[in-house]
Amino acid sequence: MHVCPPVDRARWRDIDWIVDLVTATVAPTTLGTWLVPDERRRPAVLAAVARIWIEHALLFGDAFLLKDGTAATVWFHRYRPIPPPPRYAERLVDACGNDGGRFRRLTHVLAARRPQEAHNHLAFLAAPPDVDRPGQAAAVLAGSHRSMDTLGLPMYAEAYSAAERRLYRRLGYRERNRLTRPDGIPVDLLWRPVPPLRLGTVTAPAVRGTVRRRVRRLAMVADPGVGARG
Repeated sequence: MHVCPPVDRARWRDIDWIVDLVTATVAPTTLGTWLVPDERRRPAVLAAVARIWIEHALLFGDAFLLKDGTAATVWFHRYRPIPPPPRYAERLVDACGNDGGRFRRLTHVLAARRPQEAHNHLAFLAAPPDVDRPGQAAAVLAGSHRSMDTLGLPMYAEAYSAAERRLYRRLGYRERNRLTRPDGIPVDLLWRPVPPLRLGTVTAPAVRGTVRRRVRRLAMVADPGVGARG
């Protein structure tokens, strides 16, 4: 019998822990090295930028943690335009100093190739280097899919390594496109279609109701007057 990996939906109190997981995951990679060449400053800068986006995702998406806290996913629900984080330019300068230009270049390159149709966007798959990293990454992603699939939307992810590509393909993602990062490294853009609904688990009306509630929540965040007018 298939057992869903144990994951919890993250809350605001979990942000510090997710920031640490993202930082530990990205810092040793070629992407982390390019974004922040100074090895001494790299963890602090990556953590500060990750915090901006993780906080934003908890307003316009979701995050999930393995129950043992060893891995996390961070998602954006892109079924409507998402504004930039509040005071983003100012916060990026505070976080990065002279490294901010590389973060802006990467964000621009990724955003330019992002699909226009509604989808859930995997912003971070955080599973730090460890003897069981492949298992932790697979567990948190598969567990996240269980909740995310109730929204009835396809999923989109950027794969930065061969290991990530293998994992995503195993969990139903397929190649959609490819781009080249500003540092010259290729990135595979992957797409996971909406899985067929299983009878007895969730119905199409339930999915539509969930989507409507989430759209309304996002609208109220962007315009508090929506709730008063509704």
